[in-house]
Amino acid sequence: MVKFEAEIKFKTVDKKMAKAIALSVTPDNLTAPKGLKVKTKTKNEKIISTVKCEKSFETFLATLDDLVASLHLAEKILKVV
Repeated sequence: MVKFEAEIKFKTVDKKMAKAIALSVTPDNLTAPKGLKVKTKTKNEKIISTVKCEKSFETFLATLDDLVASLHLAEKILKVV
């Protein structure tokens, strides 16, 4: 049973950047603990992440915070490279 669910949409400058950023957070998504599901995909220049959580609200918020921070950091790094 899903207690909490959110969709985060993150717009980048182009498709290539979106794919690179999405790939950078994928390893974290694959190792999410039981009761927590994070799926990230791209659509054109957008990154769309869905978070579903059966755990506590604190876990849900911490996951969202980590995901947003990771997406932002990946974007900053790719802009420098």
